[in-house]
Amino acid sequence: MKKKVIIPILIILLAVIGVLTYLFFAQKQEMTEMVEQMEFEKSELEDEYEDLAMQFDGYRTPDIHNDSLTQLLNQEQQRVRDLLEELRITKATNARRIAELKKELATVRQVMVSYVHQIDSLNQTNKRLTAENKQVREQYAVVQQQAEELQQQNTHLTEKVTRASMLEITAFSVTPLNKRDRKTTNLNHMQKIQFDFTIGKNVTCERGIKQVYMRIVRPDGELINLPDPASRMFAFENSEIEYSLTKEFEYGGEAVSETLYWNVGEILYKGTYNADFFIDGALIASFPFELKH
Repeated sequence: MKKKVIIPILIILLAVIGVLTYLFFAQKQEMTEMVEQMEFEKSELEDEYEDLAMQFDGYRTPDIHNDSLTQLLNQEQQRVRDLLEELRITKATNARRIAELKKELATVRQVMVSYVHQIDSLNQTNKRLTAENKQVREQYAVVQQQAEELQQQNTHLTEKVTRASMLEITAFSVTPLNKRDRKTTNLNHMQKIQFDFTIGKNVTCERGIKQVYMRIVRPDGELINLPDPASRMFAFENSEIEYSLTKEFEYGGEAVSETLYWNVGEILYKGTYNADFFIDGALIASFPFELKH
């Protein structure tokens, strides 16, 4: 009787053990597959974080001329690195934290999209400003060139007006005289030299009392007849220079004939002399003349 009761019980126990063994191995397989899936998802999440960190590197360029935006990019990139480091040390079985890190990734991506829009906007603005600056520089160059051309025209016009208002010597002659005021060609007999010249008509020149200065230069380049150089000075080109002869005359716009005399007080040498005329602080004429005998 006991044997008949024990055998069915053993059979039931064996069946229960078999079922439990099957359930155990089935659950173990399921857990293994779940862990593998979580490891895979964790690995993919790490790859996404690494890609995002590289994207931040791509947007940290010298072209971003905005310190605040650059600082925000640096902060978000450091945040990605910190989260990636935390993800690497987090166990794959910590599903809750991995899910949180996944949400953090989505948040950082949204922030990055916002920064990308700002960067694109800045780039477009910089391109527009660069184009505008180029246009302004080109326009400024044109205006500057026009101003320089106008300045040159004004300078030329001023020079023309100045030249037009300057007096001119229209006729010049030299007559050596002896002690009897008669014409001579003998150097040894020359006691005086007469210079006759005509100041031409000029209606644009200022009228009134004027002073003509004459410089006589010897063949050796020295200025002649200067017994007292300190008293023989006149203004020329912002300085004082010496003269040989001078005369005051009245000018009314019409041609004026004048004469200057040089009383020879030195030994004369044959050669080419030069007579320079100055009126109103300007050199208006220069005439060479020969003393041959």
